[in-house]
Amino acid sequence: MRMKLLAAVTAAAAATLTFSTTAQANHSWGGYHWARTANPFTVKLGDNLSSTWKSYLSTASSDWSKSAVLDTTVVAGQSSARRCPATSGRVEVCNSTYGNNGWLGIASISVTGGTHITSGTVKLNDTYFNTAAYNTPSWRSLVTCQEVGHTFGLDHQDTNFDNANLGTCMDYTSNPDGPPSNLHPNQHDYDELATIYAHLDSTSTVDQSAAVPQVGNDKSSWGTRVAHAQHGDTYVRNFGNGKSVITFVVWAR
Repeated sequence: MRMKLLAAVTAAAAATLTFSTTAQANHSWGGYHWARTANPFTVKLGDNLSSTWKSYLSTASSDWSKSAVLDTTVVAGQSSARRCPATSGRVEVCNSTYGNNGWLGIASISVTGGTHITSGTVKLNDTYFNTAAYNTPSWRSLVTCQEVGHTFGLDHQDTNFDNANLGTCMDYTSNPDGPPSNLHPNQHDYDELATIYAHLDSTSTVDQSAAVPQVGNDKSSWGTRVAHAQHGDTYVRNFGNGKSVITFVVWAR
């Protein structure tokens, strides 16, 4: 059975994305980043999760906080699990039975000014995680780690399911346990975050209050498909006033 494995949704005023089925020398996602005036900075991860998922978010938070330029902290969620609307200045993490739509997880970021992230959401689809194929600690760890990583502006290191594991959750795989395992970030992820956040901004979008665009859980809300690759499609929805939503869907075999 073919199914969409993961979807990662990003927002930007305008972007041109290219896809590769080989490991990338760098994996910044279009230069998207949280605006901030100092490093390290802290991104709040809102916990809208059932008890089954809480430990995986805690592990992902701990893993990504090993970065030299950013920290994360798990806080009480301010969203609803089913709709999981974005909240300005932070990332909301949700799980629900979102339906037989083909994806295991969605990560979304809203962007202003072309590159500055203003909010993020992570959605974990229990419709599939309740099945024998995906109801494992390894799959839950991989998807949580990867989708949270997207909300910092990281792309995948590799989208070829036939390649050997790279030892990072930012690598697509048919076998999260490996070897090596793809359950946590690796040094290349931390190095890329250091590159993305090497410069400082004059303003901050972290923990700020502002209206952010919202997208739904199916491609009918994602806009027009603008790019296609072997394992991924990209959709763009323009909200006007310099805001759009770009939806990137990765397909599994």
